[in-house]
This record gives sequence, structure tokens and C-alpha cells, in this order.
Amino acid sequence: MNILITGGAGYVGSTCLRYLAGNGHKVVAFDDLRKGHEPAVDGHPLVKGDIADTALLVETMRKYDIDGVMHFAAATDVGESVTIPEYHYGNNIGGTLSLLNAMLEAGVKRILFSSTCATYGESQKEPMAEDTPQEPCSPYARSKLTVEWMIKDFAEAHELGYTLLRYFNAAGADPEGTFGEAHDPEFHLIPVVLQFCLGQRDKLYVFGNDYDTPDGTCVRDYIHVNDLASAHQIALERMTPKTREIFNVGTGDGQSVLEIIEACRRVTGMEIPYELTPRRPGDAPLLVANGDYMRATLDWAPKYDTIDAIIGTAWQWHKSHHNGYYVE
Repeated sequence: MNILITGGAGYVGSTCLRYLAGNGHKVVAFDDLRKGHEPAVDGHPLVKGDIADTALLVETMRKYDIDGVMHFAAATDVGESVTIPEYHYGNNIGGTLSLLNAMLEAGVKRILFSSTCATYGESQKEPMAEDTPQEPCSPYARSKLTVEWMIKDFAEAHELGYTLLRYFNAAGADPEGTFGEAHDPEFHLIPVVLQFCLGQRDKLYVFGNDYDTPDGTCVRDYIHVNDLASAHQIALERMTPKTREIFNVGTGDGQSVLEIIEACRRVTGMEIPYELTPRRPGDAPLLVANGDYMRATLDWAPKYDTIDAIIGTAWQWHKSHHNGYYVE
């Protein structure tokens, strides 16, 4: 298949791009490179542009005879979404509207959307299934839920096939250490802890220890980014213009912030002191997947089944790429 990948130079998007290319698909990245990195595309076609540019999207879809779209392009910083909600709503909702309109004009009938467990919100106590009520607690999460609704509405009106993958916390790096996570600024927990271990941060902060969780810190379900890529490929290859599917993608195993710090200590062999600070706005206490439906339907399971294995690949990447994809 010929696949257009929006946000294809980003962390998850580029991982899926390389994974699909390695399994026989023809891939094209579409990215404005504000957050993405051209080296992550690994020499595959890259169209540099804003997802709000509907005409450029249509031109790209026609030029490369696109069969389907994987949609990753989005603003994803939860904390930033609280302070600059207009950016997240404008980029995530406005950009998706541009993409959907381009698909209609170019006759592309399949979209796989990178959604998020954050749409489930903060009221859940148990691992979350696809039918868990969605009560998002940040502008970022609300924008992602709105995009889900948009895609469903377009699908009903225009016979558009969709798969929504609500994945949990992507982590880890290419096991060979060639590609990995490189946000600027970095805001994901595992790379933040590893940057502290490498002396790139003066202090490590834990945001709140009074949540209703076993140790009082937030609990998340961490899934290796390569496992996410394999899930995307399996979901993509079963899609038709009549597909209407929603899957959680996670391991089903939750790790608290303090447990992640302890796992990083085990992997790196370093002591990792931290400072407690107040809660960060928009953080849900617990987000852990019930992935039974996807495992049963797609015969998929993660290969990286321990947090130490996931962090080990991230550590290899960060040790050899202190400045991400760019040489200091």
C-alpha cells in the first residue's frame, strides 16, 4: 500500500514509517519539522508542509497515489495544552479538518488515527477498555476526542474507513540505538529521567505524590514504540472503506512515576534523587490499558513485556545521542 504519514518525522510517526517501509509498504512523510526531525525519516520521501495546507495535502496524495493515511501530526504536550489551549485546538482539530477535506478531494478512503488513552480521563480506577466512558481532563485530550468524533462523522457521511488506536505511553527506542525519542523541550518521563542521569538536567521533579494510587504518584502503561508500530501495521492491513474499528494499544501493566525512576536506576546503575513538587494540571492519576479486544481481534501482543527492557533501549539511544538527531 502507498501510505501518507502525517507527523512522519516525529517520534511515533517516524517509527511507524520505517516499520511499514521495512515490511513492503511505500511510505511518504508529511511534516512541518517544527517538532519532527528529518533524519528520522531515514531517506524516505518527505513533504515539508503544514497540515493546514489542504491544497498541498491533496497534491501529495495524488502525486504518490496514496491508498491510506496514518495521522500522527498533533500538538501533544499536556501541560502546554493547559496554558496554550488555542494552539492545541487549532492544530489538532483544525489540522485534522484540513486533512479530512484533502482526503475527500483526493479520493482517499482509509485513515488510521493516532488517538490517546488520555481521552478516558481521570475518573477510572480499573484498566480501561474501549467502551470505558471518555471524560478527558486536559485540552490536549479533549482535542483528541473531538478528532475522534470528526472522523466518525466524516466516515458516516462519506464512506470513509477508519481505525482509531488509543495508545498508552509510547517509550523506548530502536534496539540498535539509531533512532529514538528527541523532543525539544522533552516532557516525557522516561527520557527526562535518563537526561538527568546523563547530567543534562540539574534536578528531577516528581509532580504530586497525593494521587489515589499505590504510592501516590501517577500510574501509566508504557508500551515500546516498536510494538506500537507493529500494531499500526496490523490494523492498517485489514482496513477497507467500510472499516469502523477502535482499539486500545497497551501492555496492561501500569508503572508509577516512582517505579519508573526505580527502573531507570536498575537499568543505568545510578542513584536518582528527585524533588517532590505540586501536581501538574491535566495529569490523570491512572491510565492503564485493557487490551484484550485488540489482542483477540488482531492476534497482536507486545514483544517488549518488561519496563526494564523498554527503558534499556531508551538508555542506549540517549547515551549515544545526547543532542537527539543532531551533533553538538
